[in-house]
Amino acid sequence: MDKAADYIEKNQPRLRYDHALAAGLTIATGVIEGACRHLVKDRMAVTGARWSLNGAEAVLRLRALRSSRDFDEYWIFHEAREHERNHQALYSSGIVTSTSVPLSTVKRDNLKVIK
Repeated sequence: MDKAADYIEKNQPRLRYDHALAAGLTIATGVIEGACRHLVKDRMAVTGARWSLNGAEAVLRLRALRSSRDFDEYWIFHEAREHERNHQALYSSGIVTSTSVPLSTVKRDNLKVIK
């Protein structure tokens, strides 16, 4: 009880619920707890699921984007960054490297013809 009392005393300036209520702000934690359950627990607690930290974070970020209806805007941003990283930087000189090997350099004795 001493720890709880110390916390309240120390954080008194931030606990002005009367001001928050007068401004029409929500002070209940139910909204936050519901969002956490929806975004986190419902996905992470699936029976048999195992998550790495990176995998869990990626899934939760996507769920948050979908829930906030920001996914479409994010996807446009994501594709632009991917294009920058994978194409503009690699081909900034304007020269696109060939991805195929000329047939004249292929050793044909290793190839088997199947009809």
